Amino acid sequence: MEIRESILQKLTEIEQREAVTILHAVESGSRSWGFASPDSDYDVRFVYVRRESDYLRLEKQRDVIEWELNDVYDLSGWDLTKTLRLLHSSNPTLHEWCNSPVVYRTTDFFARVQETARAYFSVRTGAMHYLGMAKSNYRNYLQGETVRLKKYYYVLRPIFACRWVLSERCAPPMAFSELTDAAAPQTLRPLIAELTARKMQTPELGEGGRIPELGAYIEESLAELEEILRQTPPDEQPPWAPLNRLFLDGIRFGETK
Repeated sequence: MEIRESILQKLTEIEQREAVTILHAVESGSRSWGFASPDSDYDVRFVYVRRESDYLRLEKQRDVIEWELNDVYDLSGWDLTKTLRLLHSSNPTLHEWCNSPVVYRTTDFFARVQETARAYFSVRTGAMHYLGMAKSNYRNYLQGETVRLKKYYYVLRPIFACRWVLSERCAPPMAFSELTDAAAPQTLRPLIAELTARKMQTPELGEGGRIPELGAYIEESLAELEEILRQTPPDEQPPWAPLNRLFLDGIRFGETK
């Protein structure tokens, strides 16, 4: 069975066993970034809605479904309630799910969620998320004399995404190539392209000595972006009303399926 067909089958199984309707399902990991290794797993993320009666019960229900985690598949999803609450706070992960180029399933209703998400995007929240990710990964993985070379991607991608957010004032694209074209210095692009080709051809990029050119760019970028964000004012609190209406419409949509 082809991988995509297997994933679609698993999504249908989730709907049947959990009594939910899946509104949107995408790839969220390195396969959506465009530099997956041959042995990369499939990071499938989805948004679902339950039956109306489930939302009228007094007992609490989990707002997350964690379905499968092994060497091939990693499937998990968020309830529509969790999704819209996180949308109100401009959760960057949710914006990435909305922008993933690898879509397994979607619905007309979720197209409305995506349209609403654009209006709720916070430049400061998004930029701070990516800057924090870059700083954490740089501190944790790229400090020794020998480093895991693939970790450069987990620092460079959020740096490029942060630059995109600050310049374009919208959620960044998922594809690493788009971010590189928009934000990477011309002098570093051949080096990045060489690393990308190696990563996509081997199960693990392996370890190697630190790359001075990339290290210098990363340290300069982190300091620069931190100063920019220090001077960026917080966003105004967005309204709840459109999200409340969207939630009710989502329940009605699920009842028709």
